[in-house]
Amino acid sequence: MPLKDRVLAVLEENKGKSVSGSEIAKNVGLTRSAVWKAVKVLREEGYSICAVTNKGYCLSEENDFLSEQSIIPALRTKYLGRNIDIFKSIDSTNNFAKSLAQLGAEHGTTVIAEVQTQGRGRMGRPYYSPLGMGIYMSVILRPRLSVEHSLLITSCVAVAVAEAIENVTGIDCKIKWVNDIFAGNKKLCGILTEASVNVEQGGLEYAVAGIGVNVQNVTFPKNISDTATSIFMETKENVSRSQLIAEILNCLEDKLEAVNEPSFIDEYRKRSNIIGKRIEVTHNDKTTSMTCLGIDELGKLLVRLDSGEEKALTSGSIQLAGNE
Repeated sequence: MPLKDRVLAVLEENKGKSVSGSEIAKNVGLTRSAVWKAVKVLREEGYSICAVTNKGYCLSEENDFLSEQSIIPALRTKYLGRNIDIFKSIDSTNNFAKSLAQLGAEHGTTVIAEVQTQGRGRMGRPYYSPLGMGIYMSVILRPRLSVEHSLLITSCVAVAVAEAIENVTGIDCKIKWVNDIFAGNKKLCGILTEASVNVEQGGLEYAVAGIGVNVQNVTFPKNISDTATSIFMETKENVSRSQLIAEILNCLEDKLEAVNEPSFIDEYRKRSNIIGKRIEVTHNDKTTSMTCLGIDELGKLLVRLDSGEEKALTSGSIQLAGNE
């Protein structure tokens, strides 16, 4: 580990508290001069570190830079997040995670970025990913699932993210099938799951779960300003993105343990914001109005068409009908 990262680990562990240069030096096996140089580099990278005579160095609690040192100490996981790649900027965390998965990256490998230049959601829609405002992460998952059960991965991720956001912020989170997390009537988080199928074995080879959470945003582009919200807009409080990332990984690993026997489906149903309501489903550029009846054990959306015909949907873009 680079010297500055070893110093950062000590400062993150004592965030908001002063640690003497000699104590840091002892913990990381450096001279006090080397500690001073490492602190200088961290400051140049943007970290707010004050030095107080006879007290030492203090990392400001307002720092919200993403790093292994700020995320890993909050993990309770065995696999998820134990291998992390963090980028200042990337085109898409999902794209990079898929390339790693194809090269054999292990279950739980996590890719995180401060900004995405080509972030995307379902149906290829662009995903707004401004610098330092949100969580943009992708997790490589290798569950033992058949293709038939693959929709459960997205359902599982949605429940885990909703639970993690509630644990950290207290926001009451609902799920709009299949992949959006809502606070009230506005979107707080989007999830994009992409998978590779092992044809010979008839199951998933891997899945990449992309998670985008609006955290510190105070404004949005005009085209989504009426439909999007952020944690800050809902709570008027600053939330540690590192803490929330760790809690998402903690909750997701817990939920994945039961993905073959989806006990979480009941919670998924309870969090649904469309069951029993009129909805509009867009598929292949055709929009049809119908009534949402529920969600089955495989995560499919149960609907009734106006003709009376009932179906189980596995894909489509959903929105509430205009009068709902």
